[in-house]
Amino acid sequence: MAAIREQDISKGMAALDQWRKAADAHRGEPLEARLEFSPNDLPRNTWAMAVRYSLYLLENKAPGPGVEVRVAPWGAVKILDGPASDPHNLTPPDVIELDPDVWLRLACGLTKWNEEKDAGRISAIGERDDLSALLPLD
Repeated sequence: MAAIREQDISKGMAALDQWRKAADAHRGEPLEARLEFSPNDLPRNTWAMAVRYSLYLLENKAPGPGVEVRVAPWGAVKILDGPASDPHNLTPPDVIELDPDVWLRLACGLTKWNEEKDAGRISAIGERDDLSALLPLD
């Protein structure tokens, strides 16, 4: 299933842009502050569309069945080459789970993968548990 419906791509693009603009004001802050950044004044729908659109960008940047990236509650995509899902449980051997604020900070380049990982904000299982080469999304 696609992360975003085709008719919602422009809404998703606008939502991610809105999230990115909110994050831009915090780029010069210390790491501790950037790790806590979460623009709570943005509506829930904006968050959902930003997550879905950014997952869509990730999926297009690195297509494949090998790693599942989950950003609950708004989306999940499979990316990168590698073994596909086990036919019994449909989950690939590599799974990465992130909260929406963590994912969007990474997607927008406010924080780096190792910073979020070291802070314990990323749950990753499998050999391919590092998306730093794919982030931030352009």
